[in-house]
Amino acid sequence: MHTLWKGAISFGLVNIPVRVHAATEEKDIHFKMLHQPCHTPIRYQRHCSVCQRSVPPDEIIRGYEVQPGQYVIVEDEELARLAPEKNKNIEILDFVRLQEIDPIYFVKSYYLSPQETGGKAYALLRQAMEQTGKIAIAKVMLRNKSSLAALRVYRHVLVMETIYYPDEIRAAEQVPGIPQEEHVQEKELQLAIQLVEQLTTPFKPDKYSDDYRHALLELIRQKQEGAVIETPPQPPAAGQVIDLMEALKASLEAAEKKPAKAKGRKKRTPAKTPVVTS
Repeated sequence: MHTLWKGAISFGLVNIPVRVHAATEEKDIHFKMLHQPCHTPIRYQRHCSVCQRSVPPDEIIRGYEVQPGQYVIVEDEELARLAPEKNKNIEILDFVRLQEIDPIYFVKSYYLSPQETGGKAYALLRQAMEQTGKIAIAKVMLRNKSSLAALRVYRHVLVMETIYYPDEIRAAEQVPGIPQEEHVQEKELQLAIQLVEQLTTPFKPDKYSDDYRHALLELIRQKQEGAVIETPPQPPAAGQVIDLMEALKASLEAAEKKPAKAKGRKKRTPAKTPVVTS
């Protein structure tokens, strides 16, 4: 697994040398924009609309827009003076319980592995966190940006999750159209609860897949092999649900049939051809 950078977990007076690895990978399918007549990739250039020409890198500076069309220019040297001291430390600030952090705060996951001399201290911190049920809140410099992070144990490996600062989370109260005191009928609520219970199952991530991505890859493979692509008929558009009670009942009936159908499915054996004797 590729090492992004090497550093150390700062834990009181303890220093744990670690390597940082990306724990996730993007599987999105990206397309290049091509020129239709010749299929040449399109190149995008930095262009100045006032000077009407392309702009070379040495003519590009940073500006912060304070009002429409008005910018405060910030030089590279000024940014360098303001930047926090660059170090490779993951500085633990506090220990908290994972349940106290809402998932909305999590950004990206990284695996941490010990360097050659950090195995014992790595195992010590991991075991201490496992037995106390706590995770660590830390600060770390990633890509010249100071980030808040949570350190936790995942399948015997220390994982660092970068998390948003509180002022980066938009207030839920700003979301428009949220019903505050909508009247809910007791029968509808009980059916909804029953439907939730019927669909409740242990979380098994392997059962979920990106159907669209797999279908898109299959389409690309078929086109690459010169296959004739047939467009499947589109399903009718779903109409607006008028009767909520009937929709809940139908959903519950469908959910109740699924397990029975799966358990009762038997392998079909081909029927034997009758032998005719004279």
